[in-house]
Amino acid sequence: MSRPQEPHRHFLPFGNPFRRLSPKGYLSPKLLDLLNTFEDTLAGRIKKLKPAGKEDVLQLSWMRVAMETLCEIHTDIKTLITALELPVSDWDEKWVDVYLDDSVKLLDICIAFTSEISQLKQGHLFLQCILHNLGGASKQPARACSSLDGWKQHVASKNPRFNNCFSAMDELAQKLDLPKIKNSAKGKVLMRAMYGVKMVTLLVCSIFAAAFSGSDEKLMDLQPTEAFLWADAFADICSFVNTEIRSLYSSGKVTVLKELEAVDTCVKKLYPMVQEGADAVEAEVLQVSTSDLGKSAEKLSQGLDLLAKEVDGFFQIVLTGRDALLSNLRVGGDGVRSNNKVGGPFFS
Repeated sequence: MSRPQEPHRHFLPFGNPFRRLSPKGYLSPKLLDLLNTFEDTLAGRIKKLKPAGKEDVLQLSWMRVAMETLCEIHTDIKTLITALELPVSDWDEKWVDVYLDDSVKLLDICIAFTSEISQLKQGHLFLQCILHNLGGASKQPARACSSLDGWKQHVASKNPRFNNCFSAMDELAQKLDLPKIKNSAKGKVLMRAMYGVKMVTLLVCSIFAAAFSGSDEKLMDLQPTEAFLWADAFADICSFVNTEIRSLYSSGKVTVLKELEAVDTCVKKLYPMVQEGADAVEAEVLQVSTSDLGKSAEKLSQGLDLLAKEVDGFFQIVLTGRDALLSNLRVGGDGVRSNNKVGGPFFS
């Protein structure tokens, strides 16, 4: 998974895109209906994303649903753009620039997440060795102990790719100035819809970063204006999930991914048994503990595989979107853009 390289550009920020407009900026009935439909749909998707309970926060199954939701929301914005009948040739150059910059950062974030998932999946090899050396009639506790040590060291290791992820998220969140939208009611609708997409995208990315990095430092308490139909649902899930994650870390937990924590618990339970030697531990107790580890390891492996698939799907939406915008710019002609740019993140 890799992304195209291009010079640094300015980002379309997460500030209120209507802060320079009158509260009742004119929109035709058709445009107002399109906007309200989009915002109602976005509110519904956000509500469904809220975990059923605290125990569901940072389960891999919930994270997979969160990434699926991002894919759906980015598809929704594509549908809105089509309905607006706003061809790329009519776009302000600044709009194209900020979309290109958004997509680069989203690609960096996806690459970081994929790298972390791959690193966790590599740890499954240690778990398989543990299970192999503790299974069957001929147990090898010394080798199992070595694999247990290897697992602990692997899980504790830091992923350097996350530095790119953090810097990308910081840039997405910190630049708050927006270009003025002049003489384009359709542009105003697009910017307002894009604001919602960006808010949800950044929230999900910050939650993933907190889960993978072992720290709540990069959690973002984003606060949308109340003028948006999805604002209450967004504030609710942001507060609920962020509060629970901070609670988990403040309690001293190093691992907050639920399936990973379950494996770690099994490893800690097995470790003293293996150190004492297989003969010193009742066979039934060792067998049960080994079986528990096997079940937890399989659940973790399957969860990571499914999550990796969804992250890759989102990556492809962003990447193919860039290509689509570039293609439209070329068809539009007039030399508006050079050929070294690719399309924006919300086209596919």
